[in-house]
Amino acid sequence: MLTFFLTYIAGPLASLLPARWRNALPFAGHVQWSRAAALSGVLQVAAAILALAYWYQYIMFPIVDRGVDLALKGKLGDGVTDQQIAGAAYTVFLFHPLTWVLVYFAIEGAVRLCGAAFTETVFGTLPLGLIDRMLSLATNRAEAKPEFPDQRNAQSFASAVRERTLLSRLKQVPDELHYATDQTEELLEIRASRRKDDWLAPKVVRVDDLYYRLEQNSVEDGPRPFRYRLRRLERGVPGRNVLLYKTEDALVKQ
Repeated sequence: MLTFFLTYIAGPLASLLPARWRNALPFAGHVQWSRAAALSGVLQVAAAILALAYWYQYIMFPIVDRGVDLALKGKLGDGVTDQQIAGAAYTVFLFHPLTWVLVYFAIEGAVRLCGAAFTETVFGTLPLGLIDRMLSLATNRAEAKPEFPDQRNAQSFASAVRERTLLSRLKQVPDELHYATDQTEELLEIRASRRKDDWLAPKVVRVDDLYYRLEQNSVEDGPRPFRYRLRRLERGVPGRNVLLYKTEDALVKQ
């Protein structure tokens, strides 16, 4: 109950903070930050859109009403139409600084939502991130990490989107096993239609009763795009960190 409250009630607001500030919160360890940030991003987008709609009505209607009133009194000259008055009001709305601020926060909310949903990366809001940077420089602290994605985060986000798009077009089929030899060592490549969780090099994988070391994983084309390259070990020791894999449903290719 506490985790639910902190994640979905306090978490969305706290996720706006820079990472250093979030980690200093007394309840930071009880919050599922990716879920809190995703909900915060949704709320931020919705709030920005509602604020834009209210701001549009607030600035457009008085200008149009005032312009029509002046036109009827002949103070704007001859030939001024309602469309021209509305166009002038729209131009004022479009180039007003507050309009751009609200548009920025809508885009920022979408970025925070996608970052949390696709890569489980929690981005705070940029204004607070800038304040954190300035405070760090003013107090000679270690430079704070940027709150918006660097090149690595951008690549991770793009890879996650590519994988989601790829999976939406693929059917789930049995794995395909390719055995080979490299001089005196045995190699195994597992081709799968779905990514295998926690299969990261150089973990040890127990394939039935044999032990292999995972050397490389990649994403290729085809019905089984997830490729895992393993090298046979002479012996292995069972343990909690050893990945278990059964070949009973897999297709064997030589």
